[in-house]
Amino acid sequence: MYAASREASSRSREALRAALTGSETVAATTGSELFAVVAVLDDQRSLRVALADVSVPGSARADLSERIFGGKVSAATQAVLTTAVAQNWSRARDLVDTLVLLGQEALLESAADSGRLAAVEDELFRLGRIIADNPQLEQALSDQGKPTEARRELIVRLLTGKAEPTTLALAEQAVTRLRTNNIGVAFGALSDLAAARRDQIVAHVHAAAELSGPQKEKLSASLQRIYGKAVTVHVQVDPTLLSGVVVRVGDDVIDGSATGRLEKLRRALS
Repeated sequence: MYAASREASSRSREALRAALTGSETVAATTGSELFAVVAVLDDQRSLRVALADVSVPGSARADLSERIFGGKVSAATQAVLTTAVAQNWSRARDLVDTLVLLGQEALLESAADSGRLAAVEDELFRLGRIIADNPQLEQALSDQGKPTEARRELIVRLLTGKAEPTTLALAEQAVTRLRTNNIGVAFGALSDLAAARRDQIVAHVHAAAELSGPQKEKLSASLQRIYGKAVTVHVQVDPTLLSGVVVRVGDDVIDGSATGRLEKLRRALS
């Protein structure tokens, strides 16, 4: 994002914080309605462009959004939307992408209000791993040549009655508004967003073998000492490592695997 869009996004997020009242219902409704608004904007390019047209005063764009969506969404959602479209965006796409992010954050807020945020984070991570380990499922959910409704129905069948409502809502929106050929990455990003909402850092761990509960706790405690913040450890088993683990935290990579040590030795000898 360019500077103008970053500033617009920041102000829109402030509007979301002000609109959410600590009520699980308000947050869930706002998130779902923002996703519905995004669906309309994705489908109607002329409206999307009009709402982000910096040659038109922000107040006029806000009035347009109220004429289009007023009475169709809640007061909280309309307040967020009015603030967002009144900002100056570098690109119309930045406005829409920010509304997606705000919808995600509102739904995660609803999970936090109900004490289910940790469960949602874990489900999103595990869903991403399940998809990554099942090429046919990944293809079915990522194939943008298939009708959007078919992808949506598939994820709904997979998760209904097996996952938190927030997880289902986030997953459904992710597969219907697909912007990558790797849907597993999208779920990983959602899991990281949930961890950030809990004020935790995410450590993505590739291990030669499954880690025990005490091993995960010890690793988490060690990383917490390094980063000075609570750390959520997500583990993926990778037998090609031979032994040990590779830990990625943001851009930091800590390679303690046998493969990594052998590679360092090979480079030293070459």
